[in-house]
Amino acid sequence: MSSHREAPEISKDPVADGTDTYAFVSPENPDSVVLIANFIPLQKADAGPNFHEFGDDVLYEIHVSNRGTSEADITYQFRFTTEIRNQNTFLYNVGPISSLGDTNWNRPQFYSVTRVQNGRSRILAEKVPCPPVNVGVRSTPDYPALANAAIRDLPRGGRVFAGQRADAFHVDLGSIFDLGALRPFNEAHLISMPAMDGRNAVQGYNVHSIALEVPIDQLTADGSKPTDVLDPSSTIGVWATASRQKSRIFDRKTGTFQGMGPWKQVSRLGNPLFNEVIVPMARKDKWNSRKPEGDKAFQKLVYRPELAGLLPVLYPGVFPNLAAYDKDRADLHAILLTGIPEGVVPGFANFTGPVPADMLRLNVAIPPSAEENSLGLVAGDAAGFPNGRRISDDVVTIELRAVAGLTLPLVDPSFTPDGAAAAIEDGTTNTNAPLLDGFPFLGHPGGGYQFQPGTYDAS
Repeated sequence: MSSHREAPEISKDPVADGTDTYAFVSPENPDSVVLIANFIPLQKADAGPNFHEFGDDVLYEIHVSNRGTSEADITYQFRFTTEIRNQNTFLYNVGPISSLGDTNWNRPQFYSVTRVQNGRSRILAEKVPCPPVNVGVRSTPDYPALANAAIRDLPRGGRVFAGQRADAFHVDLGSIFDLGALRPFNEAHLISMPAMDGRNAVQGYNVHSIALEVPIDQLTADGSKPTDVLDPSSTIGVWATASRQKSRIFDRKTGTFQGMGPWKQVSRLGNPLFNEVIVPMARKDKWNSRKPEGDKAFQKLVYRPELAGLLPVLYPGVFPNLAAYDKDRADLHAILLTGIPEGVVPGFANFTGPVPADMLRLNVAIPPSAEENSLGLVAGDAAGFPNGRRISDDVVTIELRAVAGLTLPLVDPSFTPDGAAAAIEDGTTNTNAPLLDGFPFLGHPGGGYQFQPGTYDAS
């Protein structure tokens, strides 16, 4: 998965658990970048009466690095506040919700947006309403209208949205974490089984999303809109975090926890699957608490990833060239920790400097593709992952193929990828809710009444 439940401690704190981060030049408005941070993984739509919501006690942030230091030069902060309109009912809503101000909605949530740059904070918006969750056909009969009403303009251009969305990630969790199996290649696995199509474990589940549309010239170091792809100032780094105050005290009078002390980071996410697959379990929680500019401490895990050693073992005889390769994986180091320097891929670069850091790296001088290829840069679509990350990018397949050695010849022409490297995948496609053509792009969340639980099979 991208980062759903990726570390022991954060898996116990889903409200602060970042699931996916996206950064791409908007196909709707190419003068702007869209930044999306998703939280609260694997939401069942029918999880009432206390439906999923952002945490009032969590500081959510989206960070942008633009000076080549891997440090946050611009940060967008989001703080949420929840109200209870009717103290005498257990219900989330007492009738159909027809608008964001409808008094039938008993538990509305609001948020503020603050931009921090050079140590100075500027509040961009206050008491912005979130839409309700998609309760069902009676309670939220026109959900798209509620969601669209929650999209708000920001000063100096741009837009913001925060609320429930359909998860757009797709992955076969049940197979991958069953001893690294990929259903389409079951027959070649060490424990052989009949081959079959992959199963999208995220299908039908929701997340909570924070989406920003920001003019490009508000994100670059010199305040320009770059046009030269090979100009280092054209690339920005992006990641998202969640923080909690250092201590919590239970207040018996209110029956709630009260945060105290400074904010401490408990979750972060840049590249998909980094903490999930690269970092060993004993270090995952520490990684979540660190800033990207300190990722030199983790770069050995990228140079020698555990998964690259497991693939030849789990699939005997399928990856002989990968098994024999005994050098540092400079290709993965560039993709995940520094960006790709000029000269590796003709006419492309998203290098952010020598400081190793897990960030999405987006070259804002590359325009959106007329026709997106879900395999992104490895398929010749330079507007896709690992150049930023679009919602439609099949990051599981891209990263599986990279780890399997498909990208190694870019930095080591002496290496010949195994034939399977260009075919490896988990067999899933985006069977989630349809994406939107415009901001915030993620599809509308599944409804509680409409939700269909899966079947049980323990055989």
